[in-house]
Amino acid sequence: MEKMNLLLLPGLLNGASLFEHQADGLADVAGITIADLTGSDSMAGLAEDALAQAPEGPFVLVGMSMGGYVAFEILRRAPHRVRALALLSTSARPDTPEATAAREELIKLGAADFPAVIEKLLARMAHPEHANTPEVGGVFQSMATGLGYDVFVRQQRAIIGRADSRFTLADIECPTLVLCGQDDVITPPDVHRELAGGISGARLHVIEECGHLVPLEQPEQVTGLLRDWLAALAVPPKTPGT
Repeated sequence: MEKMNLLLLPGLLNGASLFEHQADGLADVAGITIADLTGSDSMAGLAEDALAQAPEGPFVLVGMSMGGYVAFEILRRAPHRVRALALLSTSARPDTPEATAAREELIKLGAADFPAVIEKLLARMAHPEHANTPEVGGVFQSMATGLGYDVFVRQQRAIIGRADSRFTLADIECPTLVLCGQDDVITPPDVHRELAGGISGARLHVIEECGHLVPLEQPEQVTGLLRDWLAALAVPPKTPGT
């Protein structure tokens, strides 16, 4: 199998630990780069940060949640760099006024009690069966605590200001995989059906017993789906008459 480069884009208050299983499980077939998305407070800035960390040449872009928003921005800026795209637990829609108001409330709360913000986020992000496990809840709390309040504010500002990417889905020409959790209350399956329906040839997989944090909640399934997809990408297309 041809070895290709993967650029992995984490979500809100997520670090490299989000993709630990995938990085380990795919290392024999792919070069792995996990972007640091903690330094900018706009999607344009985060996209530039990610591109600065990207491997040389074309790469496979994997974005989860906020990382998916960054992926759309990268596609607008450097579509020629993206060999293929995987979108996990994300949306092409802009922030709604209600969602923005809720984010502002969390920013306000976090200034006084950041651990309470982490608890509130985890309660929505993870399936109830997974929220209190070390493998999901413990990892998320560790990542979020390590990144801290200032990173949280910058990332929330970027998320609030993100563009509406629904109208550019049809412009995406690279092979695309869409993954989501059946029980994701933040970006439900219908949102991912919208993504898959808007991108020509996109493949959709809905993972059962899973919330928003798909790489942590169902790591074996996510790694396996990515591995099979990468294998299919490595097979050259058939020419007519063969």
